[in-house]
Amino acid sequence: MKNPKQLQRLLVLVSLLALLVNFICGPVMAHEKPVYEHNYYSRLFVPRPDQGAIQQILKLLINRKYSDAKLITRMIATPQAVWFVGGTPDSTEQYARDIVSRAAMQHSIPVLVTYNIPFRDCAQFSAGGATSVEQYKAWIDAIAAGLGDAQAIIILEPDSLGIIPWYTNLDGNLEWCQPAEADSATVANDRFVMLNYAIETLKANPNASVYLDGTHNAWLSVGDISQRLLRAGVQTVDGFFLNVSNFQYTANLTQYGTWVSSCIEYATVISAGDFNGCPNQYWNGGPLPSLIAQLFGEWNGVALSPQGEWSDTATDQVLNTSGINLRYANLLGAVQPTTHFVIDTSRNGQGPWLPTVSYPDPQEWCNPPGRGLGLRPSLHAGVPLLDAYLWVKIPGQSDGSCTRGRGPTGARVDPEWNRVDPTAGAWFPEMALELARKAVPPLGNPVLF
Repeated sequence: MKNPKQLQRLLVLVSLLALLVNFICGPVMAHEKPVYEHNYYSRLFVPRPDQGAIQQILKLLINRKYSDAKLITRMIATPQAVWFVGGTPDSTEQYARDIVSRAAMQHSIPVLVTYNIPFRDCAQFSAGGATSVEQYKAWIDAIAAGLGDAQAIIILEPDSLGIIPWYTNLDGNLEWCQPAEADSATVANDRFVMLNYAIETLKANPNASVYLDGTHNAWLSVGDISQRLLRAGVQTVDGFFLNVSNFQYTANLTQYGTWVSSCIEYATVISAGDFNGCPNQYWNGGPLPSLIAQLFGEWNGVALSPQGEWSDTATDQVLNTSGINLRYANLLGAVQPTTHFVIDTSRNGQGPWLPTVSYPDPQEWCNPPGRGLGLRPSLHAGVPLLDAYLWVKIPGQSDGSCTRGRGPTGARVDPEWNRVDPTAGAWFPEMALELARKAVPPLGNPVLF
């Protein structure tokens, strides 16, 4: 680099990056016990960045792509979750202890994801987990011991209620996840036993906020997920989470979450067990019918489409939610829904992907192109029942080695990216940069202090 000004600029940017990394990754005194008031914290924790992100930033700086380097730096300086995906009880307890110590140094609240339940992801890209109920309980005990009485938001086992091995759903159908090595007679019930245990153990800490898997608006019907949430113990925790590692619009998730909360209230207070009576996104998406049609039960609707933002005033029938909201108003009367929820907005700024090419399996959820970061994390969503916007999935980390159904994973090029995708959880620099460039709203300067 012959230009002295360019060299000076590079050195300044590298220095700024070093300061940022030092702030995020700064040392923790091994035996220091931070003293603080739990209710003092109103900021979310910024964890150590993925090393792949640091390498990408340095490479961008060396290649004088300063704007892109700044975008990735801003992205990793945004509060996001810490994932617990396995490990021995001793290492897990120490890791939890380290995270809450770092969060205390930042005067912030950590968001922790437990992702170790047996048969997680049902042998897909993120397969793994504990090998028995007893092993899982010991692992949860370790996390609880590491947290102590520290304040934390806990995202309890993504996909755990959306994908249950050998489970019969609300319609009486056996679902697709049928691992041969699992005991088909007991494994579904074991899933709820483990979630119930995790809730009891983690909620023993009065400063832990725990949320259960609520899937998202393009997955389970409102009634189906409401039944699963109640069986898992949602009434004993702080609520449920939506859209983890997915790309659904925030407006649609807000509607869906409110309907799930309303269905829980309806099926427990008004008509016990009538989950099939809950209006849902798949059969009542039409515009508000006339008063006469309402009186005679003539609701002319279609399934809602995830490919657009829903509202009561949408002119497109497949985006109009007025009929569903009116039905819930009629069902609930003076009864108000009370179950809260949070939304993962880490990658939903552009909404879900609609493939333009026909594939054997498009895998819309797996490293879709053209996506962007969503709303920044906040504990002040300003929406009834919605507790927070969170970045749960780490933006920039791969969903897995997607092939769109065209061949064995890890050995075939993803035709949307023209490369073999990194394995699940590994840094994906091309996708990371696209997420940062296409953020909605655009990335601004991170607030670190």
